[in-house]
Amino acid sequence: MAEEYAECLLEKNFHEDCSGCKVDQMKRLRRGFPFWELFTVWIIVLCTALPISSLFPFLYFMIDDFNIAKKEEDIGFYAGFVGEFVSSFGSLHQIIVFQTHIVWVCVPFGGCSFMLGRAFTSVAWGLVADRYGRKPVILIGTASVVVFNTLFGLSLNFWMAIITRFCLGSFNGLLGPIKAYAMEIFRDEYQGLALSAVSTAWGIGLIIGPAIGGFLAQPAKQYPSLFSQDSIFGKFPFFLPCLAISVFAFLVTIVSSRIPETLHNHKFNDDESYDALKDLSDDPESNKVAERNGKSSLLNNWPLISSIIVYCVFSLHDMAYTEIFSLWANSPRKYGGLGYSTADVGSVLAFSGFGLLIFQLSLYSYAERLLGPIIVTRISGSLAMVVLSCYPLIAKLSGLALTVTVTSASVAKSVLGTSAITGLFILQNKAVRQDQRGAANGIAMTAMSLFKAIGPAAAGIIFSWSEKRQGAAFLPGTQMVFFILNVVLALGVVLTFKPFLAETQQ
Repeated sequence: MAEEYAECLLEKNFHEDCSGCKVDQMKRLRRGFPFWELFTVWIIVLCTALPISSLFPFLYFMIDDFNIAKKEEDIGFYAGFVGEFVSSFGSLHQIIVFQTHIVWVCVPFGGCSFMLGRAFTSVAWGLVADRYGRKPVILIGTASVVVFNTLFGLSLNFWMAIITRFCLGSFNGLLGPIKAYAMEIFRDEYQGLALSAVSTAWGIGLIIGPAIGGFLAQPAKQYPSLFSQDSIFGKFPFFLPCLAISVFAFLVTIVSSRIPETLHNHKFNDDESYDALKDLSDDPESNKVAERNGKSSLLNNWPLISSIIVYCVFSLHDMAYTEIFSLWANSPRKYGGLGYSTADVGSVLAFSGFGLLIFQLSLYSYAERLLGPIIVTRISGSLAMVVLSCYPLIAKLSGLALTVTVTSASVAKSVLGTSAITGLFILQNKAVRQDQRGAANGIAMTAMSLFKAIGPAAAGIIFSWSEKRQGAAFLPGTQMVFFILNVVLALGVVLTFKPFLAETQQ
């Protein structure tokens, strides 16, 4: 009955000059798998993720070249203001210095420039997307990567790097609107797949980015037969990886110019729709939908706000885990770490990215349709706690057993973490009307950015503290680190239960 009503309402409110109506009509008539839509969403998100992570391998050396740090130990401090966080993908062994039982970790302050810019403007870009459409915001976002990422590679000093990163974060506000677009361009049965593609592309971007940065940075030094010291790539040793990503972003901008606009440019008669929906039946669920459509304040929308709060908790955990995994894998065996090189860590994360891609594009949508987003989030969080509890035991292995086990655990953790967050994406976008999705995702992005800014710094401090308590009676060494991670994760799982997390009935 609800589907018949939706079709009736579409016919009644169809406008020939409305691109949103044309998209709705296209979805209703389309059959088959939406390969092109999936591809476009995937490359757009990848485009916005690559600039964030590509600087990890060379950021330390870039700050060193600026000659702003008085001592080598200060480089990590300044790096934190430029990048999102310093990862083990680069020369982490130069950033972490182990002295007896003390670990001096150069922990950044959460990417003050990029993340601050994104936090300040996410809601504004969401409002623009709700007023003028998703497509303009997406085009501005991809174009900003072309401009500001290129300028970042040409930075002459520390402050130029800070300003270009801040501008990149400020103008690249497409991550919220692209979630709204993904919900609107796909049929209902593929919406879970659409939002899982957003999560997967983001995760893959954070893995591919460092590889691009590592292979292409300082090309005159790495590949002297191809690049001269007198060339632009010799004078600007970190320009090539930025240029490569900017070229990709330019191609994505061209592709994005061909995508349809999904926002309706006319207003539905809300009162008429409300009355019509109530008259369909005496079903209380239909009345809930009608009542929800009559509400306009996002801050009074508890299904939205509750899902954003849970999303922030899982995001804090995810960012802290990413930082801690790198530190733990690189730390010496005597401190409970794995003693891995940066190349070893890169291999583990590459397998994790591949496993995540396979799962999200093949199995997640089926799990979401079978169980629903809340159950998927709850189960994923619970299983992730079990996986994390095994990490201190993994450090006791060696050889092939260690490699296989830590890789399997990393794949499982990536799949479970991303599945939990994807379920929350779905809840957020189903909790609001179409003309509110941009702003709703903007609020979520702002809150998430603040929590993700806290994650790496807090993780580094906790990890450093844990290294000092190897002989503690209660949870010595890294056992305490993974216990604290599980406490945060347990909080997220508890918040998925009623009455806190409320799911909008559709």
